[in-house]
Amino acid sequence: MQGDLSIALSLLYGFALTLVRIAGIFVFLPFPGTHSGPGAARVVLALACTFALLPQWPLVERVLTTGDFVAFIVREALLGLLTGVATGFIAEAFLIAAQVLSLPAGYAYASTFDPNTQADSGILLILSQLMAGLLFFAFGLDRHLIRAFADSLISYPPGTFTANGALVEELTRAGTAMFSVAVRLAMPIVGLLLLVDVAMGVLGRLNAHMQIVSVSMPVKMLITIALLASMMAVIPRVYERHADIVLTAVRGFLVRR
Repeated sequence: MQGDLSIALSLLYGFALTLVRIAGIFVFLPFPGTHSGPGAARVVLALACTFALLPQWPLVERVLTTGDFVAFIVREALLGLLTGVATGFIAEAFLIAAQVLSLPAGYAYASTFDPNTQADSGILLILSQLMAGLLFFAFGLDRHLIRAFADSLISYPPGTFTANGALVEELTRAGTAMFSVAVRLAMPIVGLLLLVDVAMGVLGRLNAHMQIVSVSMPVKMLITIALLASMMAVIPRVYERHADIVLTAVRGFLVRR
């Protein structure tokens, strides 16, 4: 006599709600190729993360009505999306710095293929995006996020998460840190390029026959490359500190104190 396979309804609820919470973060997760890759790979990754959190799956003892289940799904998706937005601030700081730097350095005219948007984008933006994605895994931030999600399943059981003042405060703190890091990365180079423009303007006034316009752009591009190369040893430390601030903010609204 063959036994019948039965799965508890509470287990199915826990799987579905955890999957929705986990899948929400993949919309804004800052690693390259997340949007241009095959959809099946993202689904498998979300399922793998969900099964990794099997011991923390919530137990819903009662039978949910359709309205209650939809309300739970909306709350779980909101929590996952907000976590993804906050985590995306880590990479966006470097993208903003690259965007600010591209125009005065002359790299705004150099474009290449963006694997995420399937369109042409600035070369500094693509380099910043790829570097931020590599550093995301190099520092093990994916493990910190999974651990924070595991703790959130205890702090916020299904259907208990609500947007509050603490959430707005933590997101504001992460967004402020994003713009602060972007300005601190870009402004020193932008200031030096401004001095180069002033020096070129003075030379042009002293000798009107010099072709300053044709010389200034290559000079600024070479200076930018040299300064970025000198900052390569500093950028990982800046990334680590910025990621620590953002992840602290993420844990601030994922893990109830």
